[in-house]
Amino acid sequence: MSKMDVGVIGLAVMGENLALNIESRGYSVSVYNRTYSKTEEFIKGRAKDKNFKGFKDIKDFVESLNTPRKIILMVKAGEVVDSTINLVSSYLNKGDVIVDGGNSDYRDTESRVENLKEKGIIFVGSGVSGGEEGALLGPSLMPGGNPEGWPLIKNIFTDISAKTSSGEACCNWMGAGGAGHFVKMVHNGIEYGDMQLISEAYNIMKNYLKMNNEEIGNQFSIWNKGVLNSYLIEITSEIFKYQENNEYVLDKILDVAGQKGTGKWTVETSLDLANPLTLITEAVFSRYLSSIKELRTEISNVYKKSEEIDNHEKAKVLEYIESTLFSAKIISYTQGFALLIDADMKFNWNLNMAEIAETWRGGCIIRSSFLDDIANAFRKNRNLKNLLLDEYFINAIATNLSGFKKLCSIAVLNDIPIPAFSSALNYFNGLRSDLLPANLIQAQRDYFGAHTYERVDKERGEFFHSNWTGRGGSTASTNYNI
Repeated sequence: MSKMDVGVIGLAVMGENLALNIESRGYSVSVYNRTYSKTEEFIKGRAKDKNFKGFKDIKDFVESLNTPRKIILMVKAGEVVDSTINLVSSYLNKGDVIVDGGNSDYRDTESRVENLKEKGIIFVGSGVSGGEEGALLGPSLMPGGNPEGWPLIKNIFTDISAKTSSGEACCNWMGAGGAGHFVKMVHNGIEYGDMQLISEAYNIMKNYLKMNNEEIGNQFSIWNKGVLNSYLIEITSEIFKYQENNEYVLDKILDVAGQKGTGKWTVETSLDLANPLTLITEAVFSRYLSSIKELRTEISNVYKKSEEIDNHEKAKVLEYIESTLFSAKIISYTQGFALLIDADMKFNWNLNMAEIAETWRGGCIIRSSFLDDIANAFRKNRNLKNLLLDEYFINAIATNLSGFKKLCSIAVLNDIPIPAFSSALNYFNGLRSDLLPANLIQAQRDYFGAHTYERVDKERGEFFHSNWTGRGGSTASTNYNI
């Protein structure tokens, strides 16, 4: 029996479509699913007359593959990944490769790389973005892990990935350990931010400008032809116009947003790295707030909204929304890349920020035209500390800042919640403030806890304590920051 090129374990939506993508690029594919009926259904259905083989027995599945074997796991993150690794690893040889293509925690990936390295098995953790359509037609791929795996899977990954308009593959090696899954985690955090920003724009258009679905959809279509050009803006324009039984489906959807955890992981990691990921954090909390629907309904009946302040022309407000969406989007990506920079310093992955931006230009959910500008910024200056220091983004913020501030004021005065918009503006205002009132916070900490403080007239790193009450003495607390 002839050996197959690649093995795919897990035939849910993403696994099935990725397997079809791989086969369509000229590779032969073995497939295995824990529930064999799913394998049978796939082989007799979408895989019929294609270069696939389905297996009920895991040993037969592994032995069907060319060596060094290349097995891609498309299973649920967590314990299922570990149990699947245990299932296949006893049949593998040294030098075989396991790729985890799910949304795994990067810390789990770090452990799996090291544990499997001891057995001679190469482990790769790869971010896969693009949803069902991306998996089938070409996703954005973010592989990382044991570097010995990259030469073995590079051709396959490059072939199946999305391509830019100039034909470049949206796939690059991210780095060692958990780098691939970390980059995908940050990608998903930015995705949370983008989606929240768009929903806030929608809220203003619907409840302040009183626009109907067709009008809003048309406006998003117009914006998608300019600086806001992106996949999420594009699909949003289509969502507003979509009807079933002559009714807009959007209006029938309950205003409760779900999440699977990657946004939460991004926020947790930002706290661990002391990184102010404010916009993405607000996006995660906004989903939590949406989930307490019954409480929101009860409180909305107690606190009536203020009388509307309507003294702005519709065309002007739409200009402000466009300016704000673009400015806040810049802040969202700025925060995401700042987290990547901090993580790179801690974990020594040697992340290439320009290549990450280029990897996201096609196939993935957050693909947008201005990722080229981000890539260019890091190409010009590999050591760029923050995107807001790049000339393109300095000019973009300066051009749009007035509309950004005006829209936030309109929303606040009309009781329209804008947690992500306002967070983005506050982050920007905080960053551009040479002096912040944090000196008062530090004085308070020293007053009640003798936590000490630094002085503006002394060198950084020298700490002082004041006997604020006359009763505290000169003993100070040990100084440290988490």
